[in-house]
Amino acid sequence: MTTAIQVGNRQAGEAAPDALVRFIIEEELKGTSGILHPQIDGQLRAAYAKGLFQAKPEQAECMPSLGLIEQPYIVFVGYAPGSGADGLRHAGAAAAKALKKIRAASAELLLTSSALEQDLGAIGAEAAAQAMTEGIQLALHDRQPLKKEEQARYGLNELTYRFEEGFDGAQAHSGLWKSGADKGQILAASVAYARDLTNLPGNDLTPERLAYHAEELASQYELEIEVIDEWTASEQGMGGLLGVGQGSVNPPRMIVIHYKGAPDSSEVWGLIGKGITFDTGGISLKKAAGMEEMISDMGGAAAVLGALRALAELKAEVNVLAVVPTAENMPSDRALKPGDVIRMMSGHTVEVVNTDAEGRLVLADGLTTAIRRGATKLVDVATLTGAVMVTLGYEATGAVTNNDALMTDVLRASERAGERVWQLPAYPEFLKGLKSDAADLKNSGSQYGGASKGGMFIGYFAEGLPWVHLDIGGTAWLEAARGWEPKGGTGVMVRTLVELTAGRQA
Repeated sequence: MTTAIQVGNRQAGEAAPDALVRFIIEEELKGTSGILHPQIDGQLRAAYAKGLFQAKPEQAECMPSLGLIEQPYIVFVGYAPGSGADGLRHAGAAAAKALKKIRAASAELLLTSSALEQDLGAIGAEAAAQAMTEGIQLALHDRQPLKKEEQARYGLNELTYRFEEGFDGAQAHSGLWKSGADKGQILAASVAYARDLTNLPGNDLTPERLAYHAEELASQYELEIEVIDEWTASEQGMGGLLGVGQGSVNPPRMIVIHYKGAPDSSEVWGLIGKGITFDTGGISLKKAAGMEEMISDMGGAAAVLGALRALAELKAEVNVLAVVPTAENMPSDRALKPGDVIRMMSGHTVEVVNTDAEGRLVLADGLTTAIRRGATKLVDVATLTGAVMVTLGYEATGAVTNNDALMTDVLRASERAGERVWQLPAYPEFLKGLKSDAADLKNSGSQYGGASKGGMFIGYFAEGLPWVHLDIGGTAWLEAARGWEPKGGTGVMVRTLVELTAGRQA
């Protein structure tokens, strides 16, 4: 659901929104000066005195206004000035959760100098508005269950930002605030798109169905798309994609979408997203417990498609080649077996020693596909390893690269997006561990350094182009909600990819 966003005072005769949201700092509760209304201020300070509401970051207090102000409800959100974009996202998320509890259809957020003046000076009104809007919209979106009786998804219909009277430079900030809020809404909607794709059950989202969703996206934004079926993939020698998909009745697809926002530029970003629509592990079968979460093994594909959606909405002046190798990894009499040797699209041969290390096989063909279509820089996104979770838990995405300059750009983009990325080492010894007696290399080795090895296997097919691998094995799916991220698919890396490719233009 799209929220109508406005900046400024309501027009005369316009109905008051359902709730007023105000960020508040602890110093205001300790003092005696007016906050909103004498009786409301008294209630709030009484709650502070009892330790019930301390105005700590992400803490929210919702109370009925009882007719003391126009809006039926008031939401106070604790805030620490100077928290930057990340703090504003978390505060926005806290406000959204409070609004959701009272099912507010409309809200007005009062922007006060006491809470925000420091941040506006540090990061600017546009970045602040983008971050706050992202936090609100991302926290409002959660998984929609499939039930007999279809349930309407909650959404905030209208959101108005209003600077308090006397806010220094409010008029100058207003235009930038609207621009930032609009961008934040586009990015949040694109993350929601990626989340909804990730949450689709495996019996719905087969490789063919994922290609259908990609075609819908391309049609909506008038983008050029190729969907390569199993026969054409065979003609082009995509042994990795075909090998992984051969065990399933649902054949694989290679999806390629061209976004040409800078036709005069020779630079083309190749964004490659792992699209394993369900991963049983194949013959190297996974344990049953938790396997239902393997619907998220196409989280990389969702991130790439979500980023492409945002770039198209923003009309970003960049060229992007989005490549999604998609397959279903199933055990059957036709499935890949440990010990099989396959020939990749690049011509290299791979000994398959673990059929559950399938993502790197399809991504290798994805990189070759992107290179042959003119990509000059490569970024792949994949729920690649469990090893990255051993290292980073659910807290950060792991990264491996062959190019320090591109890695620096990725880290800066992730910082702007508020999505943690941590660089993992790419020691030559790791690649030596993937040497094979039967082929050019094998798809798995010792479990030690597994996240780096998995990434370096993919990088072997980069053909010397600048390349970064993003392992979202611990960040694409959460078992419990946190901040602005819900339980289930998170849509992680959508915003980082947009900041990386178009952050300066968008």
